Formats: sequence, structure tokens, C-alpha cells
Amino acid sequence: MRALMEVPARADRHSRHDRRGALILRRMSSLDDLRSASNEDRQKEIVDTLAAAFSELIEINPPAFRRKFRKMAAEPFDFYRGSAPLFYHDVDRLDDPYADKRTSRIWIQGDLHAENYGTYMDSQGVLVFDVNDFDEAYLGHFTWDVQRMAASLALLGFSKAFPDRTIRELIETYARAYLGQVRTFAGGERDEEFRLTLDNTEGAVHDILVGARAGTRIELLDSLTLIEGGERRFKDSAGERRLEFGEQARVINAFEQYLETIPERNRQQSVSYAVKDAVTLTGVGIGSAGLPVYSLLIEGSTQALENDVILSIKRANVPAPSRVVTDKNIREYFKHQGHRTALSQRALQAHADPWLGWCELDGYGQVVQELSPYANDVDWDGVTEPDEVSALLRDLGKATAKVHCVSDASSDETLVNFETEKAILEAVGDDDDSFVEWLCTFGADYGELTREDHRLFVDAFRNGMIPGVEAT
Repeated sequence: MRALMEVPARADRHSRHDRRGALILRRMSSLDDLRSASNEDRQKEIVDTLAAAFSELIEINPPAFRRKFRKMAAEPFDFYRGSAPLFYHDVDRLDDPYADKRTSRIWIQGDLHAENYGTYMDSQGVLVFDVNDFDEAYLGHFTWDVQRMAASLALLGFSKAFPDRTIRELIETYARAYLGQVRTFAGGERDEEFRLTLDNTEGAVHDILVGARAGTRIELLDSLTLIEGGERRFKDSAGERRLEFGEQARVINAFEQYLETIPERNRQQSVSYAVKDAVTLTGVGIGSAGLPVYSLLIEGSTQALENDVILSIKRANVPAPSRVVTDKNIREYFKHQGHRTALSQRALQAHADPWLGWCELDGYGQVVQELSPYANDVDWDGVTEPDEVSALLRDLGKATAKVHCVSDASSDETLVNFETEKAILEAVGDDDDSFVEWLCTFGADYGELTREDHRLFVDAFRNGMIPGVEAT
């Protein structure tokens, strides 16, 4: 596997573009090689990659991973969502004509697909539509994010029975919106101040923001808590169980660690952090299968019952991109995976959730954040026609450019010490068309490969070929 710093720098513009044409041909040959492998060999590759990535977690809770794999078996898109390690195993072996010393060490979301966009209330009280879910965030090729997104659009388009031509047009819309926003940032706009909000959006994204704005803290609290004896506590149905004495002491100790990780600018009054109740449940999502998740009910900004806040403490895992990125400086920058997740989110969002932080619990890094009443994700079932999807993708492209460009030399973190937008544009040059064509071709081809991989995965799972997990 290649270390990030080993990618050669590009020479002058003409030689760079000549070399890019050759690299694109070689890259396509490499992707064809993946698709030309026998079913038996490719199936073994899928099983081995997933087993290597998830073996520790499977051992912790095999039934939870059985449920995870059943979800992945449902549709090719669900398989794609749950198999990020396979994506990086593949793209790491492909030539990347846009990777150099800088563009190969940009902060990336790490698992960018069509369902990882939504709303949040930022630290300045502004409701924002943005990239979300930073469990896999790391540093790597900026192209990995847009490639992963492009392939997800191919899968999404196929599920909606769009023609191949339409799918390519949708990927092109996303790619051009991404490059256009990068160029806007390079032209002088303060990228850290750019946000998709109620004031500058329309169509589907504006509707999503309006829906998020309608959420209320009291509505969320009423769904998960009750008031008893003049005090609020979790309903018994809000978690699997309440904490045992020793477990509660460990969780409270971890919570005290977390308080030290909140930036001074985000700190609230001391009353805000008083713990009122705690429960635990087992993660059931594709990414958190089988892991304990702790929910803490805390006082909030005042002692009024309607201001209580629910915090989630969740174990953070090894991000998929880190399995192919070998840069020691990146790996050693983070204390643990919880630290890595929270710092990545702060870097990529610029004005992140003010409750966001990290701690260590039972030897594992944890990420801590608010269970927000203002979270509202894209509902792709309600976006059915190509023109509707295209309008939405323009904003998704802008949002992707924003997270890449805010997490650079102007951010609070020091891992990226250059201006991301300038590095990307130097790699792309003035040939946007080649970049767009490259991305469209990759998305279409990798989407087709994923549909084939899904079938092989289902066959392997149902026949007990994945170590530690039986379909039963």
C-alpha cells in the first residue's frame, strides 16, 4: 500500500495533462481487472476484506453482525453503505490522476454516499444542511470522497430505473457543482463562513431545512423521557437497561473527561453539564452494530425541564480509509478513535455541534455529541424524477466542496497546512471536462461492480462463508 507522501508531485501543466490521459487509461484497465476476476476469486476477496475489517467487532457480538449483514443483503445500495473497507481496498489499487503530495492528504468524510447528507444546528445557532456522519472521517485523496459519492449515485439511479445516460448526467451535475464551489472558494470567498441555510437554498434542500426547523427539543424529550416527582428521567423504553453501579461510575468518569474536550468558545454554564439520568442500548445501525451506546440526560442551559439535553456516548471504530493510508504522522496525530472522529467533524464542519467532544471508556475511544431534535436527512424516496435529483445534487456538490475546503490551513487543526481549494484546482488544472468524465466513468463502472459484488456477498453470507457469522 502506498503512503500518502510517496505520491509524486506533478510537473508543468502540459506534461501533467498528458500523463493524466495515460493514467486514466491505466486506471480503467485496473477497474476492468477487478471486474474480470472469476466469481470465486472476487467472492473470496470480498469475504477476506470484510472479515479483516470487522473480525474484532464480530467476535464481540455475532448476532448484531448477523443483523448488519442482513441489512446489507437487502439491496446493492445497502451493501455499498456497509462495505466501505472493500471500496478502499479497491480504489487503493487504482491509479489516481489527481493525487499528489497535497491532494492525497486532505481531510475527507470517508464514507460519502447519497444518504450521508442532512441538517444540524451549528455552534452559532444556524440551521445548516451539510455532509454528516463522520465515523469514517480521515485524511486521504480528495477524489475518494467524490468517487464514493459518484458510485452511490449510480446505484441510486439504477434503483430508480434511470437510463445509463441519465445516471451519467446526474454524476456530471454533482461533479461540476463540486468544482464550481471549489473555484468560488479559491476566488476569495471565506470558505469557513459558507453554509447552506434557510436563507440561500431552495427546492429539496430548503424543504429539508424547513422540516428540521419544525423539530423541537420538547418533542424529542417527550418521546424518550418522562417527568416523575418533578424531575425528568428516561423512559424504560428509551434504552435496553439502566446502568449498574460500577458501570455508571465508569461512564460518569468518562463524561468528566469529555468536559475537558469542549472548546472554550463552546462552553456553557456549569449547571448545563449536570447528569440527571443514564441508560445504555446496543447500536443497531450498519456502522455501530453490536456496540454499547450510552445516552445521558443532562441539565441543559437552565434548570427548566424543557431545556434538558440528551448526549450520546458511542465507541468510535477504525475508519475505513486508514486501512490503506500509511502516513505515520496522520496516525499519531490522534489519541484514539473517539478523538479522531470528533476532531475530524470539527475540521470538516467548521462550526460543529457545540456539545461535540470525546472521551475514553473501557479502553476504547468514544465520541460524544448531542442527540439533536434538528437533524433531518435527505429522503430519497421522495425525490423521484431526474430533474428533482439533479437540483438536489447541485447542493450536495457544494456541500462536499465546503467540507473539503474548510478543513485546511484556516481551520483549528494543523494536519493540513495548505489551502485545499488551491491544491485541488492545481491538480485538476483548467480541464474540468476530463475530471468530470473520469468521475462519471468510475461511478458507472464501480456501481455495476457493486451490484455484482452484492450478489456474491449474499451468496457468501447465506452459505456461512463469513467467519464468525452464520446466516442460520
